[in-house]
Amino acid sequence: MGKILVTGGLGFIGSHTVVELLEKGEEVLVADNLSNSSMDVLEGIKKITGKNSDFVNVDLADFEKSRTIFESNEIDSIIHFAASKAVGESVEKPLLYYRNNLNSMINMLELSREFKVGKFVFSSSCTVYGEPDQLPVSEQTPVKKAESPYGNTKQIGEEIIIDFVKSHPKLKAISLRYFNPIGAHDTALIGELPLGVPANLVPYITQTAAGIRESLSVFGGDYNTPDGTCIRDYIHVVDLANAHIIALDHCDRMEESYDYFNVGTGSGTSVLEVINSFEKVSDQKLNYEIKDRRPGDVEKTYADTTKANSILGWKAERDLDNMMATAWKWQQTL
Repeated sequence: MGKILVTGGLGFIGSHTVVELLEKGEEVLVADNLSNSSMDVLEGIKKITGKNSDFVNVDLADFEKSRTIFESNEIDSIIHFAASKAVGESVEKPLLYYRNNLNSMINMLELSREFKVGKFVFSSSCTVYGEPDQLPVSEQTPVKKAESPYGNTKQIGEEIIIDFVKSHPKLKAISLRYFNPIGAHDTALIGELPLGVPANLVPYITQTAAGIRESLSVFGGDYNTPDGTCIRDYIHVVDLANAHIIALDHCDRMEESYDYFNVGTGSGTSVLEVINSFEKVSDQKLNYEIKDRRPGDVEKTYADTTKANSILGWKAERDLDNMMATAWKWQQTL
């Protein structure tokens, strides 16, 4: 068997997936342009697993540079994480998101055809559903107009894959529409490490508690939810990493060329509930204030995970307190 190419493999979800792959004895090649990651992550992966992972620093939106990866390695499968991912930033810089997220994916698909790659797992998102009319969100929930350019790149990305596998049915592809990954590896050797000001809730919480940020802004306290704050389905990053490996294995059993699955816990949690959980497990009082709503944010969404549970045989195992405890343990090492 050839190598598994993990694009964006030094990012938050990618690095945890690389760990799980290496611990299962797989040969992994990590590709990352270090735009929102660090080489320190590669060292963390090695410390956890005791194994080396090949690494290439490359901008996957550059076709010719991407091609050299496939010329130098026998790639059997691709798990494609590489993408810009901040909803707010995508509203401010839409062209950056369209250029980076779509070009990199198109290049990976084109090269998978040329070099006869058999399996492709795509890092999609619950943002493809937009503001859902009914909860929980199942795979039968209609895809609506995306609330942000980031979400739109995931919608378009899935559409591109669907069209591509029709013309190239030898490739088996799965999109994982995941909800809100948080937490960190139990060893605290890898975790979420945004460069600059965090765009996601939990690293902002932990940095505020650590004194790096003065206070946490909670965007919107007047939503139609029990406590007025947004509701999301938060999932531990290790649970999510395992879903990618199970999806990769499932490609071998697929009759159709393409499928997609929600990946979440199946329950919704408000921003204030996340804060309360953090304060409990960390014994820290968090400085936060309610601010105006943020453009592009969906009011509430959480997953129906029945399809992933039954077909993939995957289910999230960790609870919110564990997610927050591991995130805080990771922050304390920085």
